[in-house]
Amino acid sequence: MNIRNVAIIAHVDHGKTTLLDGFLKQTKVFRDNEALMNQSLILDSDDQEKERGITIMAKNAAITYKETKINIIDTPGHADFGGEVERTLNMADGAILVVDAQEGPMPQTKFVLGKALELGLKIIVVINKIDKPDSRVDYVINKVHDLFLDMATDMDHLDFPVYYAISKEGKSWAKMPENLTEEADLTPIFDGIIEYIPAPKSEPDQPLQMLVTTLDRDNFQGKYAIGRISRGFVEPNMTVALINRDGEQQTAKIEKVYVSQGLKRVEVTKAEAGEIVSLTGVKEANIGDTIADINKPEALATIEIEEPTLKMSVSANTSPFAGKEGRFVTGRQILDRIKKELETNVSLKMKMGKDGDYILSGRGELHLSVFIENLRREGFELQVGKPQVITKEIEGIKCEPVEELTIDVGTEFVGPVNGEIGRRKGSLFSQTDNSDGTTRLIFEITTRGILGLRNLLLTLSRGTAIINSMFLRFEPVGASFPRLRNGALVASNNGKAVTYGLNIAQGRGIIFISPQVIVYQGMIVGLNSREQDIHINVCKEKKLTNTRASGSDDAILLTPPTIFSLEQSLDFLEDDELLEVTPKSLRLRKKVL
Repeated sequence: MNIRNVAIIAHVDHGKTTLLDGFLKQTKVFRDNEALMNQSLILDSDDQEKERGITIMAKNAAITYKETKINIIDTPGHADFGGEVERTLNMADGAILVVDAQEGPMPQTKFVLGKALELGLKIIVVINKIDKPDSRVDYVINKVHDLFLDMATDMDHLDFPVYYAISKEGKSWAKMPENLTEEADLTPIFDGIIEYIPAPKSEPDQPLQMLVTTLDRDNFQGKYAIGRISRGFVEPNMTVALINRDGEQQTAKIEKVYVSQGLKRVEVTKAEAGEIVSLTGVKEANIGDTIADINKPEALATIEIEEPTLKMSVSANTSPFAGKEGRFVTGRQILDRIKKELETNVSLKMKMGKDGDYILSGRGELHLSVFIENLRREGFELQVGKPQVITKEIEGIKCEPVEELTIDVGTEFVGPVNGEIGRRKGSLFSQTDNSDGTTRLIFEITTRGILGLRNLLLTLSRGTAIINSMFLRFEPVGASFPRLRNGALVASNNGKAVTYGLNIAQGRGIIFISPQVIVYQGMIVGLNSREQDIHINVCKEKKLTNTRASGSDDAILLTPPTIFSLEQSLDFLEDDELLEVTPKSLRLRKKVL
């Protein structure tokens, strides 16, 4: 059977998962009466993926078109999940690059395209959302050509077909249509995949070689080792050699072999070179290991994953409320869960801290906060320190990561945004006016300068700024910049917050809690309007007297409290503060209570 292995790559929210929905529906992967026929973002099955509207984990699906099996890999669009992208592109021979017809190439478009071209993948470009009222198709195509000229390392890279699509309606065209309401489907893109994406190199007669690209697990079969067979074949009950990154090998026995069919795994009796398979029985397999012929064990080149740029400490909760809201509360339980995550999350690293805490390192705030949110939903209670930038020594010089920061913001907010980035020692590289009354600003700034920036820019721009960043390189550590956040309002007493006490706190700054919330000494209840921390008694009741002054008993009006999300809470932290995370609450606190 003919096979094509193709990845879908794009910037966040440019429509690649929606395009994949269209592929699955058009090729009748589901019966017409199946609920999935009416669902969107079918592959974003994780709760956080649905809520955030982004792909976090790469996933595989398979469709059949004109007797050709097309294995499709949906990859994350966010650079924080670059580890997922790098691994999964290893399984593909080509990629569909989806670009929004109004936004054009964005930072992550550049990131994922760079990874695909490094691996020599054949690219098909799909200009999506051409029905947007402010779409600018010609401009976007020119920008895509510029991007390929920038990134290509081979003349062949500049030869790519372009298709036009409205993925949410399941429509595509090989030429820009004059009438968007005309009948159309995704056939042009299917034909393009068969014509332009090469079939995998197949050597079924050679000894087996397969790189383990990703891992999965379920409660029935345990661990699955997933990858593309480079040569040879696999079948159940076959004895193989498992070679790790250091070249050490051990013997293993494959129990079952599965391939994708639609969204399901289907058990097969044999799979040959070129096919993407999931194998059970290889319990010791890790990402980057090679599964090889027992008589001719030859390792494949392992996957190089870019280094983490941020770290933060995680430990068991030590607040006065410890153990009241979670099911898993001990350091040992947290460590076991982190070890389980390290098996499948290759960009995540862990080492022990000096104080018995666990130092987690990842690709960015989103990468780390998605894992913390997962722990929280699974019933864990923990405390987390301020994210810190990872520095490294290059030729004896201490260096820190530098990123390209792209901000799309209303033109009236350009001044305040430039001022804030200037305070953080960022430099402006380009400024372009968009047709929709916004301006695109591109800066180079250290990762240190980006910490805590997102909240501030959203406040400055009344929630309208779109912010993206991408790692560029390491540079010698620059000058330190002044403290960027005002002091905290800290609870001075244990008890229940009351309106009278909160009204006094509100006179000093912004409050984070409402009346009746139980607080403890050292818990952060607001942001001071000045630079220093102040301790304040939010449990203080009004003293009752027999005399009534006119107006003194008027009802107190409190401003609604500012409630932070997990990412905003991490952004808020200073070095002497912690975030208490439980399944029910997020509490900011001082390290020393």
